[in-house]
Amino acid sequence: MDYGAAAERLMAMDDAAWRRHANPWSVWTRLAATPLLFVALWSPFWIGWAGALPIAAAALWTWINPRLFPPPGRFDRWASKGVLGERVWLNRKAVPIPAGYARAANVTTAISALFMVGVAFAFFTRNFAAGFLAWHAAVLAKLWFVDRMARLWEIMKDADPRYAAWAVPVADAR
Repeated sequence: MDYGAAAERLMAMDDAAWRRHANPWSVWTRLAATPLLFVALWSPFWIGWAGALPIAAAALWTWINPRLFPPPGRFDRWASKGVLGERVWLNRKAVPIPAGYARAANVTTAISALFMVGVAFAFFTRNFAAGFLAWHAAVLAKLWFVDRMARLWEIMKDADPRYAAWAVPVADAR
């Protein structure tokens, strides 16, 4: 199963959402919110069923964030390249990518998933500190993934005419 494509469908990421998500503000505000997302997930341990409200707010933030900011005026920033590279990664069946980048994406994703198992174990044992540490280790692995995707974008941006269209500023897209 292609978990990336499944997540893309779940998030309903169309071209407009991807363009907006390529705004560095989208990337950096998602990153800045990660501690709050963790606390929201932990909140039921503190406030019982009322913890569903912060979890719902976190889910809403996760869905709305890629749509919140306008498309960037330029796509040459690291965060923008990372988002565009993730699209290239998701399109790898149609346009193959270099094996090293496929391996890097799989390794960084596996590391992140491994730390998320640690988060689940910490939730099970109600060890907030271990969960918080494992959560942020998973976030660091995700940042490593984004960095590999930014580099993937650099080498693949001319590989397919669709890719060039992804990085045209809105004012120039007419």
